[in-house]
Amino acid sequence: MESFFVRFKNVLVLVAVLLVQTIALAVQVRRPVESGAPDASQVRLIRLWVVSAVTPIERLVHAVGYNVRYGWSNYIDLRHTKQQNANLEKQIAQLRMEQAALAEDAMQGHRLQALLDFKEHYISSTVAAQVVGTSGSDLSHVIYIDKGSDDGLKPDMAVITPDGIVGKTRDVFGHTSQVLLISDQTSGAGVILETTRVSAIVHGSSTGRLEITNLTQDDRIKPGEKVISSGGDQIFPRGLPVGTIASVAPDPNNPPYTMIQLTPAANLTRLEEVLIITGTQTTLPAQAQKDLAAGAATAKAQEAAKAAAAAAAQSAAEAAASSAAQIVAERLPSLHDANAPVAADGAKPAPPGPPGGIVPKPLQAIHPDRFTPGATPPAADLTPGARTTVIETPPAPAGNTPPKTDTPKSEPNPN
Repeated sequence: MESFFVRFKNVLVLVAVLLVQTIALAVQVRRPVESGAPDASQVRLIRLWVVSAVTPIERLVHAVGYNVRYGWSNYIDLRHTKQQNANLEKQIAQLRMEQAALAEDAMQGHRLQALLDFKEHYISSTVAAQVVGTSGSDLSHVIYIDKGSDDGLKPDMAVITPDGIVGKTRDVFGHTSQVLLISDQTSGAGVILETTRVSAIVHGSSTGRLEITNLTQDDRIKPGEKVISSGGDQIFPRGLPVGTIASVAPDPNNPPYTMIQLTPAANLTRLEEVLIITGTQTTLPAQAQKDLAAGAATAKAQEAAKAAAAAAAQSAAEAAASSAAQIVAERLPSLHDANAPVAADGAKPAPPGPPGGIVPKPLQAIHPDRFTPGATPPAADLTPGARTTVIETPPAPAGNTPPKTDTPKSEPNPN
């Protein structure tokens, strides 16, 4: 062994010197992260070499683990698939109903945006990537994905999941990229509180928690309120879920501001697949516009069905009321004059009555009673045992004077 080092001492010294010089140059030399942009952020050459050397190993380990998990979840552990499928079908039906209910509101929102000339950015294209590594440090919250500049990625692109925002791309290499999580203390995003519509800035902390520290005391802000992206940072489109307020307390270091801690909408500690937003536009994508039009048509059909049902119910109520009135008319024929003249269209005029037509006026009797009530003399003027004779009065002349009735007259008893 000693003879080997003695024999190749000069060569070994030369190799060591060259290696030290190469490492020193790699530490000093920087190259642009984005090719063709000399003013862009730069990365050290040694870091590029280390990432290029470690990334294939990480991708291999991740591919093996992913295939094992895929085989287990898709071929072995399928015990509850049928029940999950039924639950998902019910959820899809419920979401379709909600989409139909919200479609009209969405159309109104677009009309208001056009009226106010407000341009909102919608996601038009994304790139799916898998997480292949992490930073391995508690102070630096970054992850590595298996997509890079060869796939169209650039620095400062939004990274999301179906649950919410994750972070943004920072250093982009050929076949891999580094993503700075939203929970890192050097990261941040513009947000809006969904209920109170208060604008704020969310950023990470040294412990990996999401915090809002630029708001003063406000009694409207309560735990449980959802927080969404505002789009003001020109990275994350408007309306993406960010998190939920976990606690609200005064900030002891910066009074009178408050310390608002959030629970991230996306699980930042267990990320496997992410989406990188590579393009946005000011109008909805074609498929989204078709879905919105279908939802609006469904909403209009539901409104028409409700209107038809209300009209049918009103017609049924009117028919029932008319039938009840007809039954009353049949059972109370005295309310109508059978001898009344018939109109040209065959309808009889309404019977006379007071205003409102509640109680009709009774018709005049054709044959008045022979004895009118109240015409009998008082009992003090009558003689017991006397005969009562009836004196007939002549008929009354024609006119408005009512006919006089026969008045009984008492005669004394001869006995």
